[in-house]
Amino acid sequence: MQKNKIAAIGIESSCDETAAAIVDSGKNIVAHTIYSQIPEHQKWGGVVPELAARAHVLAIDEVVQKTLADAGMTMDDIDVVAATAGPGLIGGVIVGWEFASGLAMSANKPLVAVNHLEGHALTPRLNADLEYPYLLLLASGGHSQILIVNGVGDYKLIGETLDDSAGEAFDKVAKMLKLGYPGGPAVEQCAKDGDPKAFDFPRPLCNQNNCDFSFSGIKNAARNLIDKTPNANVNDFCASFQQTVIDIIINRLTNAIKIAPDIKTLVVSGGVAANQAIRAAMERMAASNGMMFAAPPMNLCTDNGAMIAWAGIENYLAGAFILPEQAGTVAPRPRWPLAGIG
Repeated sequence: MQKNKIAAIGIESSCDETAAAIVDSGKNIVAHTIYSQIPEHQKWGGVVPELAARAHVLAIDEVVQKTLADAGMTMDDIDVVAATAGPGLIGGVIVGWEFASGLAMSANKPLVAVNHLEGHALTPRLNADLEYPYLLLLASGGHSQILIVNGVGDYKLIGETLDDSAGEAFDKVAKMLKLGYPGGPAVEQCAKDGDPKAFDFPRPLCNQNNCDFSFSGIKNAARNLIDKTPNANVNDFCASFQQTVIDIIINRLTNAIKIAPDIKTLVVSGGVAANQAIRAAMERMAASNGMMFAAPPMNLCTDNGAMIAWAGIENYLAGAFILPEQAGTVAPRPRWPLAGIG
């Protein structure tokens, strides 16, 4: 690594992945480690917060040490320590933040408290020459938002889910169909061999001129359809459900583009961005509107340390950091809005 590059270690522990990565300001991912807790949660069909927090405690030191070893670096080579301070499952957030605080204190390094959502929002800049502002769909298991990203710490929320997120809807439908956990990839895989017009799902709010989402009605419709047609073709069901979500997203983004007609870049980030059908639909939409399309690589869509390290670098360069002895002034939080409705 060149000496003039800033190196950050990022720690992520907001849900069911214990992750760490070292990223430099030249947009190089030097090392990247993820310990997935999927085996611990699969038998429950979803994430159990208490189990997740305990697993983070057991894994975090090894994950961080492996990341440093893989990079051939020590903390002397690190310029900034960054960690998720929220939002997320509070037990896991506390584990990651406290560990990062201790790491920064022992090595006397500046510390960045990263908003997990900002990590997702800025990740596309890590692998693309992406300038501000851009229009962002941030969609994951816990969040569905449309934002205008004007810069680090400068976000305008123009639409969000009124109830459930898109990712949660995918996971719950997968659970209804007994497809296992995590559900989103399972639904997507089944949908590849199905008929997207086989089942008729509602498309909430698509007759409204705003950019908000609602996915709870789709979940209820899925349950009713499964009860009425217990022998339905699973592939057709998944394809129809997935196409409905795509139609809703495109409808909401159509309104967003009208609100921000001068923005020429459309971006998707978050776990749902790994869905190739959704990515393809958004890419077609961007092309038809004369916009550039950007998305993180598949391995950076779900929660990871690289997105936290990169957000740490962007915040550090913007002057948004604290000294290690100030770590106690940051309170890890389960909720942390990235922006207000504007």
